[in-house]
Amino acid sequence: MPLLLNSLDSAAAEDWIRAHVEPVGAIEAVHVRPWATVLRVPLADGVAWFKQCAPVQAFEPRLTAELFARWPDRVAEVLAYDEERAWLLLGDAGTPIRTLGNPPEKWLAVLPLYAELQRGETAHILQHLIHHVPDLRVATLPARYRDLLHHDLPLASDEIGRLRSYAPRFAELCDELTECGVPETLQHDDLHMGNVYEQAGRLRLLDWGDASISHPFASLVVTFRFLEEINNLRPTDPWFMRLRDAYLEPWGKGFSEAFMLAIRVGTFAHTVAWARQRNALPLNARPDFDVGYAVVLRRAIALTFE
Repeated sequence: MPLLLNSLDSAAAEDWIRAHVEPVGAIEAVHVRPWATVLRVPLADGVAWFKQCAPVQAFEPRLTAELFARWPDRVAEVLAYDEERAWLLLGDAGTPIRTLGNPPEKWLAVLPLYAELQRGETAHILQHLIHHVPDLRVATLPARYRDLLHHDLPLASDEIGRLRSYAPRFAELCDELTECGVPETLQHDDLHMGNVYEQAGRLRLLDWGDASISHPFASLVVTFRFLEEINNLRPTDPWFMRLRDAYLEPWGKGFSEAFMLAIRVGTFAHTVAWARQRNALPLNARPDFDVGYAVVLRRAIALTFE
């Protein structure tokens, strides 16, 4: 078993895993990233997954456990967690829908389940904030946007200038979104085909390390992006309206305009969330990260021309 993130004692991690499950083979690393390390734990009846979160995502084990306690039918099973050490042990949730080609039909089924979870979590946002789930509530976004412009972004100077000139308009959009009256809650912010799993016909949401407390509708910024990029759906494709309506159904009627505004604001908020992750990286890890970050930033810049 290799050393884990931050030179953690691998023997201690294995002892902790064995205190909760009985491995039947070697415990192996499957992902080693600056923000998390994931280990595969073979069991007699399947597999479990150990995750160690870096400080930037240290809130994830407790958050995941809280969600499993309240929503056991739609998130991964939590076998154990250690909040202090940011360790998490999960039961197997099946296969990501990425392996199926990201079918929109699966999103049609899972988005209402996710919306119901979000609505239920509005009662717990203060506790989530106390336990360090990032605060990206809409009222905080104009200041965070201005702060973003002081970072060394992987953009050309004219692109940064475009973002800077858009700051007053972005603040206006945030005010408009606040006036829509939608309660802020847990926002996954990485809701793509690699984080929705299917097992025996049941869909589950995984990987809450990018989550924040923010506008709920902004969750679909990522979902829609990958439907465009992976499935080659044009922005005018009817699937987007179908998925929007399926997601909004648990929220009630009359939120179509608020949804579109939240997607717009959320596209910029997503750049702020990525900046938080980037700031926590060692310098030698930033060039690889910036390849994806530049895409996220330029999707926001494109909206400044509309």
